[in-house]
Amino acid sequence: MKIYHNPRCSKSRQGLAILQDAKVEVEIINYIKNPISFEELSDIIDKLDIPAIDLVRKNEAIWKENFKHKTLSEKEIIEAMVAFPKLIERPIVVDDNSAVIGRPPEKIEELI
Repeated sequence: MKIYHNPRCSKSRQGLAILQDAKVEVEIINYIKNPISFEELSDIIDKLDIPAIDLVRKNEAIWKENFKHKTLSEKEIIEAMVAFPKLIERPIVVDDNSAVIGRPPEKIEELI
């Protein structure tokens, strides 16, 4: 199992704690320091079974200043998240075939 984690985010820390408390073997990916590739993010979105826009943190200044009033394709939204990882909602927990956004963090229990 993988967690796409931002250690500065309280919800992300709570999500990681849920996995650790459940004694789940987890790979921690700090996607701010180690950005996600376009292909990897596309795969995550497929596993989440959501449109890319649903993974965007729309209250981030980067989004408001650069993208908010534009009509973007799925590809362009993913490219924006790859270019600006802070735009990615967190945490995301992924197993072999599915994924969840840990908001609220208890949603992670669906994969355990």
